[in-house]
Order: sequence, then structure tokens, then C-alpha cells
Amino acid sequence: MKKVKIYKRFERFWHWAQAILIIGLGITGFEIKGSFHLLGFERAHQWHQQYAWLLIALIIFAIFWHLTTGEWRQYVPTPGKRKMIRYYLYGIFLNEPHPEKKTELSKLNPLQRMTYLGFKLVIIPVQVMSGLLYLYNQKWTEWGLDWLSLRTIATIHVLGSFALVLFLIVHVYMTSTGHTVTSNLKAMVTGYEELEE
Repeated sequence: MKKVKIYKRFERFWHWAQAILIIGLGITGFEIKGSFHLLGFERAHQWHQQYAWLLIALIIFAIFWHLTTGEWRQYVPTPGKRKMIRYYLYGIFLNEPHPEKKTELSKLNPLQRMTYLGFKLVIIPVQVMSGLLYLYNQKWTEWGLDWLSLRTIATIHVLGSFALVLFLIVHVYMTSTGHTVTSNLKAMVTGYEELEE
């Protein structure tokens, strides 16, 4: 095994900042929906908007970073999703070797590529667009969107929230599937991961 720097400083900052903002949006969003009472509706609404604008700024900066560094290539789909699904469903429990080898140039396996691409191109855009439409619903007529229904946009936003919660739960579980239970978590903190030579 050798220690290799896999995750750059910005990548780790972006990962943890995005996680904090999405968790904050989840907590405040579900409070706005009335699922529980923690901050109060007004404060939850204010925090939800602030987290949303910070996340949008982070997304714009991350897009710029991915395009200028070429890191967008990490998300290009590759063959091998079936063997990864098979591995995660039962191969991992039979102590089978991981079917894909992580390298400095290929950080993500085929299933991760597909999942993160869906996260970045479907879930996040749906949340951002539905959130902005919801926030600026009083301008729909001016924008020619008066055919939209506030209930439909709210439903889409809530469904996207559940997709994010599901993604977060699976993501946290998957961090425990490395060489050790904490190796993937350590790599996202330090940037270094132990890889086979």
C-alpha cells in the first residue's frame, strides 16, 4: 500500500461546505414544512434562504473549478456499473476484492460516476430551480410562468429534498466500505488515501 493524495484542498472544502449547507437546508426546510419545531418558522425561513444562496455560490464556484482543472472528467460514465452493483449488494459481504482500483486519475468507480453525475445534473438543479421558483413566485406572471402551480413546485421541491436525504444516507453508509470503516472519511479530511501499489 502507498499513500497517495487523491483529493485536492478545494475538493475537500467543497465537499464539506456542500454537506454542511445541504444538511442545514434539510433541517430548516423540513421545519418550514412543519415536520418539527426547532428554530421557529421565521428564523428557519431566513436561514433556509441564506443557506440556499451560499450553496448556489458554492455550486457556481465548483463548476468553474471543475471546468478549469479538468476534474469534470471524473464524472464521465464508464462501463462496469453492473459489477459494482453486484459487489455492493453481496460481494462486499463475501469479502470479495473490489472490482475497480482507485487511482489519482480515476477517483470514482463506474457506479459512483453515475450517482454523482445524477446528483449534480438532476437532483441539485431540480432543487435550485424549484427553490428559486418558489421564492420568486410573485414574479411568475411577469416571467410568463403563470401557468405554473405553487403546489406543484412545492411538491417537486419536497420530493427533491427526500432524494437528497436518501443520497446523504447512502453516501454516509458508503464511506464505511473502504479498506477500514474510517479510511474513506480520513481521505476526505486529509486528502490522502492508501492505495495498492
